[in-house]
Amino acid sequence: MMTHKFRTHSTTWPSAATALRISAPACRSGAAALLALLLAACSSTPLPPWPAREASQSAAAPQAQRQVPPPLGTGASTAPGRTEAIASPVTVTPLPGTPPAAEIPMPQQPYGAAVAARFPDPSVRYETPGLADGRRAFTTNAELTQWLRQLATAQRGATRTQLLDLGLSQRGTPIHALVITRTAATDAAALAASRRPTVLLIGQQHGDEPAGSEALLVVARELAQGLLEPMLDRINVIVVPRANPDGADAGKRVTANGIDMNRDHLLLETPEAQALARLVRDYRPIAVIDAHEYTVAGRFLEKFHALQRYDMLLQHATTANLPEFMSKAALEWYRQPMLKALDTQGLTQEWYYTTSTQPEDLRLSMGGTQPDTGRNVNGLKNTVSMLLETRGIGIGRSHIQRRVHSHVTAVTSALRSTVDRAGNLEQVRSYETRDIAAQACRGEIVVEAGPTPTQRELLMLDPETGADRPLRVDWNSSLQLQTLKKRPRPCGYWLAGHNDKAVERLKLLGIQVMRVAEAGSTLADTYHETRRESADRQDVRGTVAGAAPIIRVQVTPTRSAIDVPAGSYYVPLNQPLANLAVAALEPDTQNSYFANHLITNLGDLARVMTPPALVFEETE
Repeated sequence: MMTHKFRTHSTTWPSAATALRISAPACRSGAAALLALLLAACSSTPLPPWPAREASQSAAAPQAQRQVPPPLGTGASTAPGRTEAIASPVTVTPLPGTPPAAEIPMPQQPYGAAVAARFPDPSVRYETPGLADGRRAFTTNAELTQWLRQLATAQRGATRTQLLDLGLSQRGTPIHALVITRTAATDAAALAASRRPTVLLIGQQHGDEPAGSEALLVVARELAQGLLEPMLDRINVIVVPRANPDGADAGKRVTANGIDMNRDHLLLETPEAQALARLVRDYRPIAVIDAHEYTVAGRFLEKFHALQRYDMLLQHATTANLPEFMSKAALEWYRQPMLKALDTQGLTQEWYYTTSTQPEDLRLSMGGTQPDTGRNVNGLKNTVSMLLETRGIGIGRSHIQRRVHSHVTAVTSALRSTVDRAGNLEQVRSYETRDIAAQACRGEIVVEAGPTPTQRELLMLDPETGADRPLRVDWNSSLQLQTLKKRPRPCGYWLAGHNDKAVERLKLLGIQVMRVAEAGSTLADTYHETRRESADRQDVRGTVAGAAPIIRVQVTPTRSAIDVPAGSYYVPLNQPLANLAVAALEPDTQNSYFANHLITNLGDLARVMTPPALVFEETE
């Protein structure tokens, strides 16, 4: 372990691997060696021009000798009415002690032949263990591990594959990722040195949503040794087919301790969410694609007397303080081509939406605006973050080939978008990370935001006839956020030294945290509590599954000079993940570390409002 000690008066801090002693303001003319490091703090970086489609295609023209293939299932060899099989070069045999099919009761589809006829099988047939004819269950955890291990050991040409053990689930099942690349090695440093963007594909955060996992097994195989392999000349891909193996084994949405892991990406209470956080921190993907399924009947049938119609619902990250250009990239470079790809395959799509569990509440809401889901937290990590949801919960194996086909089509489109925009994406993220860091101590920051109420026309299905049923509904839109609370943007946050658990979680997210080496003082806003109550954490459905009661407080920031003891912590905001730090540390929001007991005392936290003249140390 190495300890670096340095004093600074500037608004820009060294990286975790750098030790500097700076005795003058950061923007003063100085040594050329410091210029590149400190440039971002001298002025707000102007917005670069948005790359034109024609120019970007020219700049990002693939250098591979082989042409990138069309989406799976669109081969010209498929005659009308004929089913094309995507055959499996991976042979999965039953393992000792593995049942031939998991004994999970499969629900019956909640509708008859007229509705079922609206969802014919695609012209392509996918093969995984869980998609085999006669199966009652989807791919088991043991079969999934064997599938990935065979892909990892069957090296082929320039393509390299590596099976990563991300950790264990709560019941001791390994959580695996497969790195697929054409770089010299498969570690994070090698992928970063390749200057090819990395895409992370995640499936089955919710255990009762199997189509994404089955689809990602197909995609992993086709990238490693199949139709999608030429894409690796331009990108790297990491596939996590099943993020919640315990939930998948039990056929339940939540993890073994009852927590919804997709609402745990800021707090990181579960080992499953921690595993994904480490992966994103170390490999820094440019895009994260999260595959889910949504409820077909259930409360929609109860409230609207109709069934869900769309093959796929899509949404990008939608929370406060997102990088503007990464959001624009998600919409224009990923979502729009994805809509075209789905339409070409005859697959219907809409924005993602859901409804609460309260029978009298007839509103529909897009995916939430809270910074706790994988979609929103990864957006705050400066990635293109996309949610894909197929119609699947509550219908067992019905239409499984179509559901898998929807995911494969959308994921393939996302990979193609990354290939097409590789250079543009890195340019946009580079700009955004500099610009976010440069905003420390300036302007305002949104502490909390919510959706905008409006109305929308949707199509659902008549449960008896299968006919379209148009509905005009009250709609909470996450595309335009309402600012509920904002404050002056601080230079950083001070944390008392005994908050090691909170510091550990911040570092796991990739946020830079410094320890104070010598006692000092600084000007800061402390939080004066004006009201407190115990409450439940809420999302658009209602109470978050498995979440403990939280502390909801109202506070008034009060400015004064505070003592800063040695051994306490400082979280600077002139870093790329500054906006994620804000989501964790402003105490009066439902997802904050204070509200969720990771920080136990309001007096342990303060907003540092001027560049602190302190001595810090960092450990590696």
